[in-house]
Amino acid sequence: MPLLRLDTPTLWPALYDDDECGCGFSLMDRDVANQTYPRIDIIEEKDGYIIRADLPGVEKDDITVKVENGVLSIGGTKKRETEKTEKDRYYHFERTYGEFSRSFNLSDNVDAKDIKAKYHNGILELTLRKTEKAVSKAIEVKID
Repeated sequence: MPLLRLDTPTLWPALYDDDECGCGFSLMDRDVANQTYPRIDIIEEKDGYIIRADLPGVEKDDITVKVENGVLSIGGTKKRETEKTEKDRYYHFERTYGEFSRSFNLSDNVDAKDIKAKYHNGILELTLRKTEKAVSKAIEVKID
């Protein structure tokens, strides 16, 4: 049984604010407003799953990964690098910041107590092991 997406990801509030940058452009009509964040790859292997999430510009300490009631959640906050001053005027504004979240139902074949996480170069990698009974084992059947 595969991992299933549970909810619609939370997009950063900055994407919804019409002309937040004060530059005369609305972000709502751009493709960036409809993107799911973070982008995720899920790879199934013989003995488990690998989930990779692209989190460029997010600090390790600002990422949370938890399992609760059979739901795996990846969340966190991307902080704005600098504060805008009175003299700053943006002409084009696509880089976003704020809170994000993705959640997935874990099937019964995933060992929720054996999830490993590592973060390197803006990529969060989670390793989820299948339960022993879920790992396929070939059984040779003797023919008489």
